[in-house]
Amino acid sequence: MVPWWAWAAVVAFTLVLLALDLFVLHREAHEVSLREAGWLSAFYASIGLAFGGLIWLWRGPEAGGEYLAGYLIEKSLSVDNIFVFALIFSYFAIPAKYQHRVLFWGIIGAIAFRALFIALGAVLLNNFDWIVYVFGAFLVYTGIKMARGHSVEVHPDRNPVIRLMRRFIPVSKELHGQRFLVREGGRWIATPLLAALVAVETMDIVFAIDSVPAIFAITDDVFIVFTANVFAILGLRAMYFLLAGTIPRFAYLQTGLALVLVFVGAKMFLTDVGKLPVWISLGVITTIIGTAIVASLWKARRDGGAGTPPAPAAG
Repeated sequence: MVPWWAWAAVVAFTLVLLALDLFVLHREAHEVSLREAGWLSAFYASIGLAFGGLIWLWRGPEAGGEYLAGYLIEKSLSVDNIFVFALIFSYFAIPAKYQHRVLFWGIIGAIAFRALFIALGAVLLNNFDWIVYVFGAFLVYTGIKMARGHSVEVHPDRNPVIRLMRRFIPVSKELHGQRFLVREGGRWIATPLLAALVAVETMDIVFAIDSVPAIFAITDDVFIVFTANVFAILGLRAMYFLLAGTIPRFAYLQTGLALVLVFVGAKMFLTDVGKLPVWISLGVITTIIGTAIVASLWKARRDGGAGTPPAPAAG
């Protein structure tokens, strides 16, 4: 049982990082440069890996390995979010200097949704032994669908949440700086920034449905599941600005992610047979993702940098 102060410390540290991001690093709206995105990506990645080392020292190699495997899965799956975010920003014509604000609040929503799904998943696994097979079947199905190139349809104009929002509050065609709401003619009006945020939050829910069961295939330790998710998500904003323009180069990444989902799903089916050592799981996941990245970069180099962006998958 993880003591309450450990949970409090993680939540407090997360809030400090978010406050630093909003009130210090991005107090004024500006376009995030590749240099800034690179430094921030390295910063958040180092924090995520350092926390894994802390888990290792505190709770032993088994827990440390579970965290690292879960962190790697969540970090890899989050790359797929980047292409979806790019499509949303393009649809709503959000300038680069305002995209960080949407992603910031989107990340907060993503953490909240992940916490909700993790709590729900833990309750289901603790009370219904057979639910592990449901999770496993869902992951295998999602992986096969991803490998076949089936993708999430990103059509903000058909998004039921956005359509519901527009029934209660009109959406202006013009931006008003960083504001999500403005008051015009005695009534509140949403800006395209708020519509983009709603679209991002909706996709966060879709992605959480896949990623949370995937990490539960590695461990049922709720503390490790939650922290691996949080530290992977915190660096998503910086990773978006670093990789958004290079996603076409990773042609085989979606195939790699599909294989990872099939692997962890199959692992859930073998729960009653025996538990696969976490280091084997970590080795398999690392090998699959590493091979997909190397093969993608080799293909991009062979093709002279040309490529077709992989379709966003369902997770």
